[in-house]
Amino acid sequence: MDRVLPQPTPETAHFWDGCKAGELWLQRCTACRHSYFPPRAFCPACGSRVVEAYKASGRATLYSYVINHRPRPDMGSEPHSIAVVALEEGPRMMTNIVGCPQTPEALALDMPVEVVFEAFGEITLPLFRPAAR
Repeated sequence: MDRVLPQPTPETAHFWDGCKAGELWLQRCTACRHSYFPPRAFCPACGSRVVEAYKASGRATLYSYVINHRPRPDMGSEPHSIAVVALEEGPRMMTNIVGCPQTPEALALDMPVEVVFEAFGEITLPLFRPAAR
């Protein structure tokens, strides 16, 4: 079984195209300057439809996580984290933490993380790893 993957829409195409190019893209409102995720055609803060996409830094901190120990056909039998990171630009994003042991000792809240990209067929997902110090 393959990993369940998102399906791009016209509103999210810039995000998925950026991921494929190794770039993390967010949106912000040109009226109130609020940055947000996930992509949508209007600002969730003020409702304006005048929004722009921009390249994000890819830096974040680990906000929350759970370690899934239950085997999944699309993720293998090893434990994996399901995490929320707080992006440097403000929005929070659900993701997986990779490149480190999947233990509470290794996954310290507020630890700096950075985006990495992994291709799954036509979709490239943004994942996060502990930031290089």
